[in-house]
Formats: sequence, C-alpha cells, structure tokens
Amino acid sequence: MSEDQVKENLPEETIEETGEEQTEPFETVPQEESIEPAEDVSHEESIEPDIPESIDEEEEIEEDDDEPQETPPEETLLLPRDTLLSAGIHIGTRMKTLDMEPFIYRVRPDGLFVLDVKKTDDRIRTIAKFLSRYEHAKVAVAATRLYAHEPVKMFCKLTGATPIIGRFIPGQLSNPQYQNRIDPEVIVVSDPRADAQAVKEASDVGIPIVALCSTDNEFAGVDLVIPTNNKGRRALAVIFWLLTRQVLRERGEIGPDKDPSVSIEDFEAKVTRDDEEDT
Repeated sequence: MSEDQVKENLPEETIEETGEEQTEPFETVPQEESIEPAEDVSHEESIEPDIPESIDEEEEIEEDDDEPQETPPEETLLLPRDTLLSAGIHIGTRMKTLDMEPFIYRVRPDGLFVLDVKKTDDRIRTIAKFLSRYEHAKVAVAATRLYAHEPVKMFCKLTGATPIIGRFIPGQLSNPQYQNRIDPEVIVVSDPRADAQAVKEASDVGIPIVALCSTDNEFAGVDLVIPTNNKGRRALAVIFWLLTRQVLRERGEIGPDKDPSVSIEDFEAKVTRDDEEDT
C-alpha cells in the first residue's frame, strides 16, 4: 500500500497531527538549548549538603554517631537479688490488704501475692537509720512467732536492743505496777497480727511501732513497715540479719562495707518437728 493510500484512509485530524507543519516547532529549537543544564542547578550544589564544610564539622558528626546510649543504672540491693529471692522474702499470702497493695509487685498463677524486693530493701535502709538514733536498750523487739525467736535474739544480742520473746504479757509496756515492765522508746514487731498486744500497748503509751508486714497485714497502729514474708524461717533470718548489719553500719560500729560477726545461718531458727507441732 502506498503512502498516499494510507493517508486517504486516516481521519483528517490524524493526518494534520502527522504533517510536517506540526514538527516545525521542534526543528526551530536548537539542540544545544535542549541539553543545556539549568542555571540554578549544578552537580556541586547537589552533593554539597553531604560534605562537611570543615574537619571540625566531620569530627562533630562522628562524635554524634559514637555517642553512647543512656543505660538504666545498675540495681543496688543490700544482698544479691537471687539471694533475697531464694530466701523467699518476697513471698506473700493469697490475701492482700489495701494497706499492703503499694508494696505488691504481682500475683502468681497459684494466687500468691509477690512483694517488691526493691521496696523491702529501701525500707530496711530507712528503718535502720531510724533505729540507730535511739539508745541501744531503748529499742525493744517483740517476737511471738516461733520462727522469729532466734532472729530477734541475735538482733538484740548484736545491737543491744531489748528482746520480748514468746507470749507478750499484758501490761508489759502500759502497766506501771507490773514488776517486769519495760520502758522502750521504740518497738519492732515481727508480725502485727501475732504481736497485736504489743502493738496495742505501744500505741497506748505513744511510742513508734515498726512492723514486718506480709500481704495480709493491716497498718492499724503501725508507724513504719518493712514489707516482707514474716512467716518463713529463712526469710525472717535474712531480714533481721540485714537490719542488724545496717544498724551497726549506721552507728559506725562496723565499716560501710563490712558484715556482722555472725552469718545469716546463725540467725535462722533451729526448730525441731516437735516444736513445729506445738506452734
């Protein structure tokens, strides 16, 4: 088919678009202008932002890249966390009170509430400073529970505090006529429920009360709390050993990095099966 025949079969508009007069504007544009780069764009300008202006600027960029990320401070506890956890100081009961709720870390699948060991650690430090301000014999420590007897005896032996072991005799703090009455300026109880009589009388005479409290304890009459397992044999030994060590350190009787002359095992109750059955 000839070129003339093809043009005859095309619409007029198509023929006009393919005509030579439509290509004339392209022929009038010089080839040099079509490839000439714009005046405000250059190769040097396009890469200039990526090149530092000076050596100092380059070093500053490298310093920013090498700047260390902020890391949380290392946890500092009076004893390694594993030691505290193995002693069970964090194990509470299956009950919790509103008073103890701020000290509870979580609840286990078996229903036991777990205490925050960091808060226990903080309270031991605070209360040790508080107790160290008193004359040694003016600090009384009550222990009705069997597992608390030995830890309290050792605490009082090393710090000079006054022990109240076993059943608390009514009037021991509040009755001036009682022959064996004691007159402390502060009292520590191993369990505010078991030592309720001591808490009541101390509250009546108006002396501060420090209590070891588990998740099921209430703070009625209590001034300062150490959140801990107050029923476990090993837990009580660890808590009273730590409290002893901190009191002695605060008094300056041992160095800030020294331990008492006795171990945690010496604080632990030596209880026979018959003794356990009697409790």
